[in-house]
This record gives sequence, structure tokens and C-alpha cells, in this order.
Amino acid sequence: MKTAARVVFVDIETAPSLGYVWGKWEQDVIEFKQDWYILSFSYKNFGEKKIYTRALVDYPGFSKDKENDESLVADLWAILDGADIVIGHNLEKFDIKKTNTRFISHGMPPPSPYRTVDTLKLARKVFKFDSNKLDELGRYLGIGRKLAHTGFRLWLGCMNGDAASWKLMKKYNEQDVALLEKVYLLMRPWAGTHPNVNKDGTAC
Repeated sequence: MKTAARVVFVDIETAPSLGYVWGKWEQDVIEFKQDWYILSFSYKNFGEKKIYTRALVDYPGFSKDKENDESLVADLWAILDGADIVIGHNLEKFDIKKTNTRFISHGMPPPSPYRTVDTLKLARKVFKFDSNKLDELGRYLGIGRKLAHTGFRLWLGCMNGDAASWKLMKKYNEQDVALLEKVYLLMRPWAGTHPNVNKDGTAC
């Protein structure tokens, strides 16, 4: 009997690291004052309509410690631990390595093994778009764009606890996942190989 694998679309948003520099142009960081952390993540189970978002601002204790992402990271760990296939854009070089970094920093073990599909790698391997950024792929393919925002001020607002900034950040994170799924579905037929979507190993 075939059992469908759990396929999850994931996107994370991180805070920048804070450090000291002598100037603005091509500067080396003299010393870090605060390391980066995860602000939020959105995910969607393949075959479902709802996109879920978890953000630091929604966790107890945020008002006292706006940089403590341990509970948020634990929830992200649980999502990945329960997944069989994880899909993302620049997933393997950014999202996975960033999440693994936060997992080990909080003393968490590796999540259960899962396969990955990185739409950025697929775009680079099979096509020749002028830009492989998610926003540009959405524009070129006519399936949507990333949500417009206020630039770095949005991240700064969230770090400072601004409610309007957090509202926009959540929508921005969710739209990334919605656009990711659309890009993936268009590219999937072009993938020469793809992780098996049946847990028992039978053909798709």
C-alpha cells in the first residue's frame, strides 16, 4: 500500500547580525555585538490550502527578550523532523544551513532525515533566466511577485517590536511560500530527478 510522503514548503526570515565597523564602504566587521537569529518562518503542507506562520512576536516572553528564538526554532525543528521532503528556494545554501545553525546553538539534535528540492538549483540547472531570484521567476512566469515592503526598515521594525512591521513581515513570509509553491509546480515536470513522494519507495 502506498503511503504519501509529507512534503513541506518552507521559508525563513532572519535578523541581521549586529557589529562594529569603521565606515560604510566595503568594511570588515571589527567585532560582533549580536549574532543573527530567526525572526519568523512560514510553511505549507503540500495538498493543503493553508499557509502557517510562526513569528517571535507571538511567543510569550518576546517583550522581555526580543532576540530569544529558542521556542520558535523548536517549532521549526518539529516541522522539519516530521517532513519527508522539504521544498524551498535557495533552500540548501540558506534555509537549511541557517536552521541547522540555530538547532545546534540551542542544543537540539538533527531532525529526522528528509529529502530536499531546491527551486533555485533547479532554475540554474535547467533554465537560463535573466535572474533566478524568486521574485523575478514569479514575474517572468506570470504567476505573482514577492510582497513589496519597506526594505531594511521592516526588519528593524520587527527587531524593535513594532506591531505594523510584524504584520507586514508575516504577510511577506507567507507570500514567499505561496510563490514558491507556484514556481515549484511549474518547474517540477522539468526536473530530471525528484525525491520519491511515496514513503514505501514505490514509483510516483
